[in-house]
Amino acid sequence: MGPKKVSGKVSAQKKMMSIELKREIIEKNEQGVRVADLARQYGRSTSTICTVLKQKESIKGITPAKGVTIISKLRSSLHEKMEKLLMVWVTEKQLKGDTLTQSIICEKARAIYGDLLNQTPRTSTDEASEDSFKASPGWFDNFRKRTGIHSVVRHGEAASSGVKAAEDYLKTFSELIEANGYISQQVFNCDETGLFWKKMPNRTYITAEEKVMPGHKPMKDRLTLALCAYASGDCKIKPLLVYHSENRRAFKSHKILKEKLQVMWRANPKAWVTRQFFVQWVNLVFGPSRS
Repeated sequence: MGPKKVSGKVSAQKKMMSIELKREIIEKNEQGVRVADLARQYGRSTSTICTVLKQKESIKGITPAKGVTIISKLRSSLHEKMEKLLMVWVTEKQLKGDTLTQSIICEKARAIYGDLLNQTPRTSTDEASEDSFKASPGWFDNFRKRTGIHSVVRHGEAASSGVKAAEDYLKTFSELIEANGYISQQVFNCDETGLFWKKMPNRTYITAEEKVMPGHKPMKDRLTLALCAYASGDCKIKPLLVYHSENRRAFKSHKILKEKLQVMWRANPKAWVTRQFFVQWVNLVFGPSRS
């Protein structure tokens, strides 16, 4: 039995027709051009041309969302309405100066789609459409390309650091460790950092017509953390946390004892790590952890 013959035919990739092209075919047919002539002119089969002509009423009535050139069976009228309303919402948020991330936009898209679906008569097709629309990353990428929305950085206060000085100090510090014969378990690094725990992301999506996003006043509600660890990285010391409130409402409502927290809690009006707090942390936390 001889080897099976492999067909040399390669299936042609299906050509999608844009809305403009379909409307052009319909217009020429209404002017008297025959189906066979249209099929020859556009390189399509007569059955494809006939299908377009059968759907001419719905094609004429379509008002696609911004950037949409091709309507497939997967894109129902609900998708079109949802994206139009979503763009209105994006524009309103942009004018208010609110931050929009991909997850926020996708969540709103699902909410709008669900509201529109509840306002229309339910059918088995609608239910399948609801299950199929997940506002996936793929949908968002296509929506972004269709509408022209793009991500920009919010302008705020610029920060600078002495990179050269830090690099020079690394060399000096390494030489100091080697000269004195310290091991990694004897070397600690302790530093404080501010945490703006209500601060919004510094990137946001805006419409295609806008190039930049005006700056905004960030939330100033902050706390300060003092963090400490071995150079070996195998031990972390309990952090010192300083906030402007001594007794948070959540502590009372949830009966939380500050002594049981994973941080040493202290408070002053400016949420600063003062000398007094640092000494307390050394005596009560750092010292016992080394013994």
